[in-house]
Amino acid sequence: MDYFRRVVFGQPEDPQPSGAETIQNLCDRLVSSMLLQDRRDAVRALKTLSKTCRIEVGNQAMEHLVHIMKTDSFDSEILGYALDTLYIICNEDVPGENTCLLTDKFIQDSEHVTLVLTLLEEFDFHVRWPGVKLLTTLLKNKRAQVQGIVLASPMGVSRIVDLLADAREVIRNDGLLLLQQLTKGNPAIQKIVVFENAFERLLDIITEEGGSDGDIVVEDCLLLLLNLLKNNSSNQNYFKESSYIQRMKPWFEVSYDNSCWSAQKVTNLQLMMQLVRLMVCPTNTPQATAGCQKSMYQCGLLQQLCTILMASSIPADTLTEILNTLSDVIRGSQINQDYFASVGAPSNPPRPAIVGLLMSMVNESQSFVLRCAVLYCFQCLLYKNEKVQGEIVATLLPSSSANSISAGRLLCGGLFSADSLSNWCAAVALAHTLQHNVTQKEQLLRVQLCTSLGKPPLLLLQHCTGILSQCSKVQTRVGLLILLCTWTSSCPVAVARLLHNQENVPFLTGHMISENLGEDERLVQGLCALLLGICMCYNDNSLENYTKETLKQLIEKRIGKESFVEKLGFITKHELYSRAAQKPQPEPVLLSPKQMLFDHEFAKLVREMEGVISKALHKSSEDDKKEEEAKKTLEQHDSIVTLYKDGQLLIDERDTQIRKLNEQLASMTSQNEQMQTTITQQQAQIQQQYDNLKLELVRLREELQCSCSLLQAQLRDKDVLINTLRSDGRRSVSAGGQEHIELIRSETPRSQCQPTAEVGQLQTESQEPMRRAEPGSTTETVPIIEGLADSAKMAATESLLAQLREKLEEDVTSLLEGSMPRLQQQLASAMSSGVFPQTDESKLQEVKEQESKLQEFKLQEVKEQDDELRMPPADQDQKIDDGLEDPRETNGDEDTTGPYRAGTLRFDRSLLRTLHFDRSLLRTPHFDRSLLRTLRFDRSLLRTLHFDRSLLRTLRFDRSLFRTLRFDRSLHKEQPLVDYMFKLL
Repeated sequence: MDYFRRVVFGQPEDPQPSGAETIQNLCDRLVSSMLLQDRRDAVRALKTLSKTCRIEVGNQAMEHLVHIMKTDSFDSEILGYALDTLYIICNEDVPGENTCLLTDKFIQDSEHVTLVLTLLEEFDFHVRWPGVKLLTTLLKNKRAQVQGIVLASPMGVSRIVDLLADAREVIRNDGLLLLQQLTKGNPAIQKIVVFENAFERLLDIITEEGGSDGDIVVEDCLLLLLNLLKNNSSNQNYFKESSYIQRMKPWFEVSYDNSCWSAQKVTNLQLMMQLVRLMVCPTNTPQATAGCQKSMYQCGLLQQLCTILMASSIPADTLTEILNTLSDVIRGSQINQDYFASVGAPSNPPRPAIVGLLMSMVNESQSFVLRCAVLYCFQCLLYKNEKVQGEIVATLLPSSSANSISAGRLLCGGLFSADSLSNWCAAVALAHTLQHNVTQKEQLLRVQLCTSLGKPPLLLLQHCTGILSQCSKVQTRVGLLILLCTWTSSCPVAVARLLHNQENVPFLTGHMISENLGEDERLVQGLCALLLGICMCYNDNSLENYTKETLKQLIEKRIGKESFVEKLGFITKHELYSRAAQKPQPEPVLLSPKQMLFDHEFAKLVREMEGVISKALHKSSEDDKKEEEAKKTLEQHDSIVTLYKDGQLLIDERDTQIRKLNEQLASMTSQNEQMQTTITQQQAQIQQQYDNLKLELVRLREELQCSCSLLQAQLRDKDVLINTLRSDGRRSVSAGGQEHIELIRSETPRSQCQPTAEVGQLQTESQEPMRRAEPGSTTETVPIIEGLADSAKMAATESLLAQLREKLEEDVTSLLEGSMPRLQQQLASAMSSGVFPQTDESKLQEVKEQESKLQEFKLQEVKEQDDELRMPPADQDQKIDDGLEDPRETNGDEDTTGPYRAGTLRFDRSLLRTLHFDRSLLRTPHFDRSLLRTLRFDRSLLRTLHFDRSLLRTLRFDRSLFRTLRFDRSLHKEQPLVDYMFKLL
């Protein structure tokens, strides 16, 4: 019907609602709607309209959106829409068009910004990311106000720094941009961000992204680091002390292939170098700069920068930035300067790197920025380093090699070049070789140069003044005047040499009286006035024509004091002078080559000399005299003070020496007391050892005497036994042996008479011949031959005696070897310690003599035994017959009472009595069962008798002889020796 009416009756259609009305309807819907979905749809519609109706949405819906974020904070979707809408509203503000009113309206209530900071804790991506973008936009538009709100908000900065730990790269990267805006120009926020461990997180991100080869994220991290460190000494100190400088070294380990140097890599590397320069900037405190320079040298960062500098494929802008970075790293640090001076350039023939850099500086085909960077690097190499200054000047002296390319030759070549910038750079570089070094100023006066063939060489000073008077280029003349002013300041010798040329003073005064000159010429006049004023101040009056007073009068008459001071003051009023006085490094980006007129060090010299020259010019002659007198008095006073200080230092040194000597004396006294105590204790110990050794020696001597007397008694008994056995050897073997054994049994203790296993065996073996010897036995009886029995007895006796002799010798030897080494060792130790008196040494000698006598006795016995063994058999038989002759037979006595009868073989107990066997022999410590073991006759005895059956057949032996041997069972029971004898027979 509506359509029909419009068509038939021509009624107009309903007008479409405007944007403002739609926004108002949506706002009413936000306020009145009870359903979350309706409010969500309304916020979504406002987000869409904000792209086209930004101002209207901002003015009408901003408060409603903030209210929705407070009330519906549990719904992440509606929060995301609201934050996106606010971001769009504020992001479209254009500075300069007065359209930041929406941002001002939003931050007017600080709770709005605090609410957004609180929503950053939401992990939902659709809430956190719009909140980060909104805060970044607010900081871009109104940085100072938003920084204040964030700083006042509890945990506000911490919430923003936590964004760097978000695993989602989009939020992390936008968090970097947010922190860049937040930390600009606010040291308080910078410190808080640093204390939230931002350095560690940023360096980790740079490492993860690949260092200098990374993308724009590395650039954002480096920009944030620059914000945190720039003009913030506290953060710089924290960065150095936390060893973060060492983590910068891997950034510069780059490849040198030219194809790998992308635009992003060049940007990243330049930002890294700016970060290094920021740590060693000359405007920092000297202590902080020196500490950073030392750390960079120790971690190898300086060496890595030098390696990049010497690479052949480095882009020009990167090379310039590396030179500027190296300049700040070595400036004022002698160890860094020495290392850089030793770096060699990759050339053929090899030469120092500084020579190659100077070749680029004086080469007019090189870029202006690069030449300025080389000049600044050369200045930093010479800054406060007299050693390197001397090395550069030495290359100009006549003694240096004339064929090699050196730094001095390059500077002189640049000084006489046709390029004005080369002239200025060379003159300023030479001026830095003389800066604050009077010795090198005097050495440079010896330099002579020959500019053309056929002309005699002239002094470098004369060449400079000649070029100054003839050249018309302002930059060249300014450079030469800078060199001459630096050369003559504080050096009367150089002043005298300059004034010695009669043309120099008229040139200076004539140039200053010119009128109506341009700005550059007026600057040259000011520099000429400065040079003339320096000659007046540092004049030693060695030249009569140009004394200090003469020069003052000349200035007053030809120029005038006021005019002279005015021309001198024009230097400090120049714009380029003010720019050069601010920082040591020139800014070629802001200057053109023609504007390079002043140097930072020269600007300091002008500021220093301006007041001195003005004051010296206005002084009268009387004031000069008074000043000279005061100066002399001051010098005398200084000399007195110096002498006093030297005397005081000498006294202090003597006091120190006396104190050290007293301490040494006290220590030595205590050591002496300790040593005396130790010596006393050692003497007591030695005396005690001496007494103990003396008692031990007496005891050992007594034991030795007892042993010697006992051995001598045993030897005497042995000799008696030997003689007795030899005399009674012809007795009956069976009877004599039985009586001998019975006597031994009677004299020997029961414990020593137990038959051994071997004796039992002998008894068993002897039973067979005993059974054969019994009456009624059917076995044939072996005839007993008296001669054969005597021979067997003699052999057995000799063997027994030999064994006894060996046993005694072994006992004596063991006794001597057991006791004498121990005694000798104790005596030797006592003699080495010097505790025995002379009397004990004589006693020791007596003991040694007794020992030698015993050895001689032993050797004599052995010799006698050997002689007996070597005696012929016939002599041995005769000796045995003589020894075995029975004295009772010679007397005609016949033993009829004995229990044994054997015809010619008579044996009784008197034989045993002649053996001198008594109990004392058995009591000796060397008589044991081994003596009984020597009595064992074995079958080897038969082998020595050469006895066979043929001999028995030749002997007339009958049973009657055997019957005459009245053996009874008592003899058979006494000792197995008789059985053994029967076995042998």
